[in-house]
Parts: sequence; C-alpha cells; structure tokens
Amino acid sequence: MKLTAYLIDDGQIDIRPAPVERAWMEQTGERFAYRCLPLNIANVHGWEILCPSGFKAVWNGNADLDAITIAFEDPDQQPFAISHFGNGVLTFHVPCLFRTDAGYDLMAQGPINRPKDGISALSGIIETDWAPYTFTMNWIFTQPEVDVHFEKGEPFCHIFPVQRGYLAAVEPEIRQMSSEPKIAQQYKAWNESRRKFNTELKQPGSQAQAEGWQKTYYRGLLPDGSPAPVEDHSTRLRLRPFTPK
Repeated sequence: MKLTAYLIDDGQIDIRPAPVERAWMEQTGERFAYRCLPLNIANVHGWEILCPSGFKAVWNGNADLDAITIAFEDPDQQPFAISHFGNGVLTFHVPCLFRTDAGYDLMAQGPINRPKDGISALSGIIETDWAPYTFTMNWIFTQPEVDVHFEKGEPFCHIFPVQRGYLAAVEPEIRQMSSEPKIAQQYKAWNESRRKFNTELKQPGSQAQAEGWQKTYYRGLLPDGSPAPVEDHSTRLRLRPFTPK
C-alpha cells in the first residue's frame, strides 16, 4: 500500500522509519532490554516525525492558553509547538497532509517506548484515505512547573496505518486453558522450563548462566524446540523511508 505525505506550501518535514535504539535500553545491563523481541518490534513499528528545533516548555497548572510558556533554542524558528487548546495541552503542527489507501486510517501517537518526564503524548486515529485535513500531535502536561525539553531531531509523533473496521470484526472471548489440551501442555512445558532456567541462572557455571536468557520465542520455537507453525515469524522489521517524488 501507499502512504503519502503531501507537504504544505513546499514545507519541510523530518520523518524517518522509527529506529530500534532507545537511550534507556542502551543503559540496561549488557543492553539486556534488547533481548525482548516484542519491545524491539514495537520500537520500529512505524515512522517518527522529528522536531526541527529544540525548545523548552513549562506549564503553570492553569487552564488558559497562556499557561504554557515555550522557548525555542533557535530564535528564527517558526513555532511548530504552541498552546492551542488550553488545559495543559502542548500542540505540535504536522506540516503535511497524509494519504493512505482506501480503507486505511493513520494512527498518530507518541514515540513508542520513549517515556518523558512531566508530559504524556495523546493518540489519535485519522481517516487519511479521504480527509483533506491535516492533524495536530498533542501532548498533555502531567504536572505543573516542570521544565520539559524537546531536543532538535527528537521524535514528537509516531505514525503507522491501520485497517479501518478491523477491530470491530474481532470476536473476543475468554476460555479456560484446560479446554485446549494442546495449548495447556505447551504452556506447562514452557512454565516449567522457565522456572528451571531461572533457578539455574543463579548457579555459577551453569548452562543457563552461559546462555544468559531463553531464546525460544526470539527464535520462533515452541517449548520442545520445534519451529512455530507460522512462516512469517519476525525478529526484525525494516520500513522504507519516505522518498521525494
């Protein structure tokens, strides 16, 4: 499918496939966080829109528009982050109109697995297969009188297409695991192996210590070591960059 960004008035947008790296993950012991495949796949699941300039924002706790003070590092920078809605909401302009294929919306949210002190990203879903309207990316302060910094090149929005109506067709249900003996047996085998591995992990010179972590899910293996019954198990997701046309 196509995902097109139509720039407004020959404007500029700094947008990239989201990288797997996160500063906090780099700081974990032996970069342990990267062993979590679900985290890695989520990190790169879309594209990030980046700040063209660094700035600092502070909210004084009131609901009016001037309750947020914004100071850009570049005095010549056109304000792309403003107080527009009040109530402690910081609004980012997105300088383009996105278009998706028919039947697909665009999920717009905060950068995935990038927590930020003092402020939290809000999420929205836009019908970008027809709407001739832009959207804004909004963050809400979680506490007053806290300096919030956005660096130049820091992502402020994360986007990816979603199929409209797909979730409404899902039929959720809850069952007892014992009603599916095969699933129950596989879970029991995994749970026992995990308990054994974690116990041996504390024993000097053990095989578990040599391995460091269990890799069955990462490798797409069932508890008995056989391949998972899927052909598209992913350990890496590589998205294409936006290219000018």
